[in-house]
Amino acid sequence: MPLVRPFRTSFGVQSTRDVLLVHVITDSGEGWGECAAHAEPFYNEEFTESAMMVLRRWLVPAVRSLGDVTADAVAGACRQVKGYRAAKAGLEMAVLDAELRAASSSFAARLGATRTAIDVGVSVGITPTVDELVEQVAGYVTDGYRRVKLKIMPGWDLAPLQAVRSAFPDLALQVDANAGYEPGDADLLAELDRFGMLMIEQPYAPDELQAHAALAARMATPICLDESILSVGHALTALDMGACTIVNIKVGRVGGVLEAVRIHDACRERGVPVWCGGMLETGVGRAANVALAALPGFTFPADISASERYWRRDITEPFVLQGSTIEVPAGPGLGVTVDPDVLQELGAVVEPQEDVLA
Repeated sequence: MPLVRPFRTSFGVQSTRDVLLVHVITDSGEGWGECAAHAEPFYNEEFTESAMMVLRRWLVPAVRSLGDVTADAVAGACRQVKGYRAAKAGLEMAVLDAELRAASSSFAARLGATRTAIDVGVSVGITPTVDELVEQVAGYVTDGYRRVKLKIMPGWDLAPLQAVRSAFPDLALQVDANAGYEPGDADLLAELDRFGMLMIEQPYAPDELQAHAALAARMATPICLDESILSVGHALTALDMGACTIVNIKVGRVGGVLEAVRIHDACRERGVPVWCGGMLETGVGRAANVALAALPGFTFPADISASERYWRRDITEPFVLQGSTIEVPAGPGLGVTVDPDVLQELGAVVEPQEDVLA
């Protein structure tokens, strides 16, 4: 799917998005899920083609062998396969969607949502020039977004931040480094305190928890972890070490929406704020994210922008910005409908697996 605007991070530039959907057909209905892996193994080790192979060869057969297939049982059935959390998340999402549609219940109700609309922000990639960055941010502020996240990387940090903060002194602002810095960059990162931001997200590599803790101890700006958090255990370890005080939760990164809820619950018990990150999902994955972000512990605006921010035409009904919020779907399952005509127009490749999908 072509993106409305190329999105650049320290990983490179994306102008299109490879989308891997999981379609589950049961005796009582059907469901859809989205595997949020990217085309290249740059965010983590998983990528679209490998996720498809692992789904086909191991994950789907493992779930199919359960007999009584439920969303609660998916994670256990898939445990023998190491990693591939985005693939597992897409499969679990599709099973849960089918399960909830059959029961005429919504994702929001199943997960424990307490809001009918969520506050959202927008993530802005690295632009060719600082002036273009300020122009993009101005457009999003005009659209109604009250929180903006900027991607940063070595060589693209202090100057663009200074320009955006000068243009928007009262804007809720945060940055995401996507693990692009080294512990030796701590002095430079400490300079970010002067911009009065909500947080700095994942400055170092995922396994550099001690370095994150050392940085957190010297900075006033809260440290948020993303790539480091793969499960409840990872979240609790990072918090115990003082490596962060805010946790980003992404369904695809942690292996499914049910594990995402468990991380939310564990953080809420400790009084740790969480927020929902996005991975350039279509309306399928976005619907799950919106339902998740409506849980009470999500206190920061989510990275779940309106559909038009990414897609000229989504594969489901578009999510529309209303003020600075997006409405939580209330219909059965994900509460959205995949449009087969759009899939066909986009050239979707359908690979039926009658031997393992029934």
